Amino acid sequence: MIGRLRGTLAEKQPPHLIIDVNGLGYELEVPMTTLYRLPPVGQPVTLHTHLVVREDAQLLYGFFERRERELFRELIRLNGVGPKLALALMSGLDVDELVRCVQAQDTSALVKIPGVGKKTAERLLVELKDRFKAWETVPSMFQLVSDGPQGSSVPVATAENDAVSALISLGYKPQEASKAVSAIKEKGLSSEDLIRRALKGMI
Repeated sequence: MIGRLRGTLAEKQPPHLIIDVNGLGYELEVPMTTLYRLPPVGQPVTLHTHLVVREDAQLLYGFFERRERELFRELIRLNGVGPKLALALMSGLDVDELVRCVQAQDTSALVKIPGVGKKTAERLLVELKDRFKAWETVPSMFQLVSDGPQGSSVPVATAENDAVSALISLGYKPQEASKAVSAIKEKGLSSEDLIRRALKGMI
């Protein structure tokens, strides 16, 4: 089991990353909440990881905080929730927002996430209620995340394409993803900021 990686962020193509660890490149998929907190390409990074082994693939998922990985593991234990849906849930809602939905049994935010209908949302909230009791009093881990531009030198067209691709990978339809990114009028934003704002507009 690969539990943690420490190395250099070699590539960032949301939601996929490559981390160079002593010349060996590990490819990972991350939720958007982790993507927002990553350093620029070429900088050192440490991620907590979860390895999924299937008959046809070995998939590595990365998380900035250990608590994010714990949430991912709780989600994929649920009936009908695989890694793709778990990442979509974690990308649309941070840990504390999801805990609040569970506490209030509020389906309104969940049903806006691709792959989650009303019946699925209701079932997830019921199943998560007992599992999340230990999470209810934990303070937000995203308080230091800025909503402002991060100062990227990536060309606008590339940033927009990356943002649209990331949203599609989360399960949004291409037209929905393109429309959400195009609706952001502010110029010069990085792909991470475009993804964050597009998700806020859709959730």
